[in-house]
Amino acid sequence: MTLLIVGSTLLLSGLALGAGGLWLLFLGGSWYYAVAAAGLLLTGILLLRRRRAALPVYAVIVLGTLVWALWEAGLDWWPLAARGGVIFLVGVLLLTPWVTRRLTSGEARLGEHAVSSRGSAFRGAGLALTGALLLAVVTAIVSWFADPHRIEGSAPQVRAQSPDDALGVPPGEWHAYGRTGYGQRYSPLGQITPANVSDLEVAWTYRTGDVPGSRPDDPQETTFQVTPLKIGDRLYLCTPYQAVIAIDAMTGAEIWRYNPQIRNELALQHLTCRGLAYYPGPAEAASTPPGLNASGGVRNPPVPNLPIAAATAKRTEDNCSAKLFMPTADGRLIALNPADGAVCRSFGAGTGQINLWANMPNVRPGGYYSTSPPVVARGLVIVGGTVLDNVSTQEQSGVIRAYDANTGALLWNWDSGNPTVTTPIPPDETYVPNSPNSWTISAVDEALGLVYVPLGNHPPDQWGGNRSAAVEKFTSSIVALDLATGQVRWNFQTVHHDLWDYDVPSQPSLIDLTMGGQTVPALVQPTKQGEIYVLDRRTGQPILPVTEKPAPQGAARGDWTAPTQPVSALSYDPPVLRERDMWGATLFDQLACRIQFHRLRYEGRYTPPSTEGSLVHPGNFGVFNWGSIAVDPERQIAFATPASLAFVSRLVPRADDKTLYVQGGERPEGSLPALNENFGAPFAVQLHPFTSALGLPCQEPPWGYVSAADLTTGQIIWMHKNGTVRDQAPIPLPFKMGVPSLGGPLMTAGGVAFLSGTIDYYVRAYDVANGEQLWESRLPAGGQATPMTYTGSDGRQYLLVVAGGHGSLGTKTGDYVIAYALPKK
Repeated sequence: MTLLIVGSTLLLSGLALGAGGLWLLFLGGSWYYAVAAAGLLLTGILLLRRRRAALPVYAVIVLGTLVWALWEAGLDWWPLAARGGVIFLVGVLLLTPWVTRRLTSGEARLGEHAVSSRGSAFRGAGLALTGALLLAVVTAIVSWFADPHRIEGSAPQVRAQSPDDALGVPPGEWHAYGRTGYGQRYSPLGQITPANVSDLEVAWTYRTGDVPGSRPDDPQETTFQVTPLKIGDRLYLCTPYQAVIAIDAMTGAEIWRYNPQIRNELALQHLTCRGLAYYPGPAEAASTPPGLNASGGVRNPPVPNLPIAAATAKRTEDNCSAKLFMPTADGRLIALNPADGAVCRSFGAGTGQINLWANMPNVRPGGYYSTSPPVVARGLVIVGGTVLDNVSTQEQSGVIRAYDANTGALLWNWDSGNPTVTTPIPPDETYVPNSPNSWTISAVDEALGLVYVPLGNHPPDQWGGNRSAAVEKFTSSIVALDLATGQVRWNFQTVHHDLWDYDVPSQPSLIDLTMGGQTVPALVQPTKQGEIYVLDRRTGQPILPVTEKPAPQGAARGDWTAPTQPVSALSYDPPVLRERDMWGATLFDQLACRIQFHRLRYEGRYTPPSTEGSLVHPGNFGVFNWGSIAVDPERQIAFATPASLAFVSRLVPRADDKTLYVQGGERPEGSLPALNENFGAPFAVQLHPFTSALGLPCQEPPWGYVSAADLTTGQIIWMHKNGTVRDQAPIPLPFKMGVPSLGGPLMTAGGVAFLSGTIDYYVRAYDVANGEQLWESRLPAGGQATPMTYTGSDGRQYLLVVAGGHGSLGTKTGDYVIAYALPKK
């Protein structure tokens, strides 16, 4: 019975592998699978005939697989395991007594001679298979100690001195999303070091009560991504459901909470709040920029047919000096008093809020709002917003607006669809529909009088045949706007005619670099496609070289592709995928991925979307996303978390503007938008990760790293795979395969970097000098937020981590705010 089961299984496996192998050969792929299938069929037939020759035949399969695997993958454990795992396990099964004792030479007769002729794993026919398997084991063991993806190096020591209270922020505080307007995600605190970081322990845990995804009408991407602010002895944060909370920085005790009463039935694609903005008040802020009259701005008029909720609260205050600004999911910007959470009535003409739907075209509640905190500088609060991706060609404007931080008066507006007119828009006009928007976080240099705005795309993302000249200039760009007037001072485009949703997702980081004996004010911009551009922030000119390189051509009907794309000297662009880079848990799903790879259009990065389906690598998840990078102004290096996951983009021709072509049976409920339908465009789009039938990435790991790069030379100093599949695999095994992260890193003057955003539930600490992991702590949910650090009133340095998960990533949701500190002395 054993031989019948094993032999029949090999026959069926051989038939399946053979069919797939022949299909792959027809597509121009590897010959291995067809040859291996023939070997499995022969082995199965010999087993059914109880012939000992099955063992040496299978030994040839094992040796052939080993040679082929080494030729394709080298000494890289996970690619080797995918190719040889099933083959090895079957070989071990064939050497068990239940198989070998039932095999004969074919010449034996019944009786004693037949018994004596039976083989084993260590003599006769079984010896060849045993030797082949032992060779495979030795190869596997050697591969465990080899990591061809690892780059070793040592970061430079301090090269420039930076004041502890940079930009007026006390060293133990955190006043903006990236700590200061420079967006460095760097703290001058040095109490936690590589020598003592392993002693970190939980000091307190606070739970907000707002668990993402707990309400039936939530969009899929409901996330807890906030980076709290630390001002004085308090922490300030917002939740996915838009509550604003102040807690004691020493104990985690809640001090006050404000609920903005968000209106229902919003057409939301995302429900998140990444943070608040802080305005210290006119006594501490710089004066109003030249050319602006704080009392002469334009009040926002009411918006017809869109009543907005009042900024009601138990407490109101007529005049707030300092303010917290909270952008809401229904399109408001509310001003709160940090002291008690009171609504600041002097802001917004007695309402305590601004209606961001003012002068907005295509009014649809939920279609436009700010998922990221605004920028505060020189007495201004500067606001961008997100629009729905790939729903229609009639979306809202991506206008950037500057308001008086004291009164809420509109002082200037910059609309990339009408970029030269920045004076406040008249009450009876609207901004340009569909103009590229800024959904992420901006940076600001008050000394230069510039705000640096990362821009996205003109919807839809994957078809651009109707974009205007202004849109073509500004889409997927970094734009430097004059704080005084909103006029463009310079513009740098990271992707020409973007068809891949490669919007600029990350906050720029501003840093002064020492180059050639001179100090150069620089802007460092990570991108989804893996480039890190280092520009002179005064002019936008590249400091590290940028080269225009030829890009694949052949866009869809009615569209076109740019002939070249810009590539930075500092790049984490993943290598071009080949068939041999396909991966799977088994030989069979790897074969299916290879077939899928050949059936898709793929000519490297920037392969245009197509109706047959195009492979987009890196995918629109991005090498870098909104978490950005951290930069050390003293070492002048970046701590980066590059990821690499391919996506599939398939254009679906539309015959009308009503039919749901890509939603199928998964039609959105209630007011949720019909994503990727692109009403008004000639194509809808199907977007999904490039995965196997088992849901695993079709490309081999690693999928995520931690790395350091020298910002003065563009050299990648070190790079290590990072994170495990413990929380994504069916069996929670902590295999360190290198997984993506979503949420930014933090660097400190103590020489330690922190990251919590990996898709396994850990916060980890790394030695900035060489990248070695120094410490980790298990989180109760996904940590897809950027951590921060501060000094408590007890003099200890605290590490603060938010663990709330991410709906689109499928990480466990929660409502945790966790503070770590070294033990009290």
